[in-house]
Amino acid sequence: MENNTHKNIDMETLVSLCKRRGFVFQGSEIYGGLGGTWDYGPYGVALKNNIIESWRKKFVHNREDMFEVDAAILMNPKVWESSGHVAGFADPLVEDTKTKKRFRADTLLEDNNISPVGMSLLDMSNVIKEKNIMSPDGNPLGEVRQFNMMFSTSVGAMEDSSSTVYLRPETAQGMFVNYKNIMDSIHPKIPFGMAQIGKAFRNEITPRDFLFRVREFNQMEIEYFVKEYDWEKYFEYFKDEMREWFEEVGIDASKLVEIEKSKEDLAHYSDRTIDYEFHFPFGQKELSGLAYRKSFDLGVHQEGSKQSLEYFDEETKEKYLPHVIEPSFGLDRALLAVLVSAYKEVPDKEGTRVYLGFKPSIAPVIACVSPLLKNKEELVSKAREVFGTLKSSFGRISWDDNGNIGKRYRRQDEIGTPWCIVIDFASLDDESVTVRDRDTGTQERIKISELHSYISSRIS
Repeated sequence: MENNTHKNIDMETLVSLCKRRGFVFQGSEIYGGLGGTWDYGPYGVALKNNIIESWRKKFVHNREDMFEVDAAILMNPKVWESSGHVAGFADPLVEDTKTKKRFRADTLLEDNNISPVGMSLLDMSNVIKEKNIMSPDGNPLGEVRQFNMMFSTSVGAMEDSSSTVYLRPETAQGMFVNYKNIMDSIHPKIPFGMAQIGKAFRNEITPRDFLFRVREFNQMEIEYFVKEYDWEKYFEYFKDEMREWFEEVGIDASKLVEIEKSKEDLAHYSDRTIDYEFHFPFGQKELSGLAYRKSFDLGVHQEGSKQSLEYFDEETKEKYLPHVIEPSFGLDRALLAVLVSAYKEVPDKEGTRVYLGFKPSIAPVIACVSPLLKNKEELVSKAREVFGTLKSSFGRISWDDNGNIGKRYRRQDEIGTPWCIVIDFASLDDESVTVRDRDTGTQERIKISELHSYISSRIS
């Protein structure tokens, strides 16, 4: 077995690998790109979908108390007025006085090893002046002000204030406004949850760090409704569940840090929040969050809509607004953490071998089938037979006959394919194939009739 060499991959290397192997591309690249947008290629889509299905299996399909919804991206603007997003969904913005380029003030402070936690806009302005912090272009900065990050657009033929709607900046509100529909149609008993996977949009001042801070992203969120006196029990429960899921998708636990938010840094709707931060190549940054949102959201939507959102408890004969535990996952950040965790470099006879050590359950490709030589019809025919059988069973099976076997192995390693299956001349006689393991580089002969069970036993 090869010994893994610990490698803190740099972003340039990771971005290059993602493009070279069809995981992620710059959005609109042939036109010079668009900042904060990224397109997923075939292997990126497969990896993303596998992460989604892992999350959905754990938090939805394996439970009786979770109900998945898919709310519209465009919502009545009153939703965002009631939730406070129109008035307060903002980041601190500061402008280069010469170039007029805009930057996040808190990010500039962090880049200068100054924590912005608990700072007001005036505090940030004063620190920038006192420390003589310049823009990335080396120019003086202006005063710090708030910048609302919501994208606005118009619906219908008229473009006036009455037609203004917003691209949702989070998926959570789509669940809160559908809470009554779930109550009326499904009749769940407390505790129960709503789950949603979907797009969100934020007009980030300075998108950066590849998939980490973007303008269009994917969220996987849960709103779990509980009795007020039970909130601590379920908060602790979801702490454990989130940790388990990180492990299930292969996020390196040694790079994961649990941060208890201070009272000064809590959102106005929260009495307790934990951030799960990950050691990305660009620093320790937020990966996911767990928040106790009290009954804030149901309360503001009850007031804004003038409809009762109270839960009637059959046991106690009481009416009350449930309190909410919110486990929140950024899908793109999770995928990035999985990529960073999976990256491996090991020494070999050619110098260094690079591979992505995905767990088989989430690997974009489970196995790759190859004929030893692509110009030998008998080998190709047998390989196609094996490929077709495995493809119909597992789906995530690829075909590769490009280049010599060594090049194919290297290519599949960088895709993260756990097993390469090679049909050679001996296969025609003994109905066996060579199976090469991605992590160890070792090879063994396996009967074609046993390939299905060989793979099945290793991907569960």
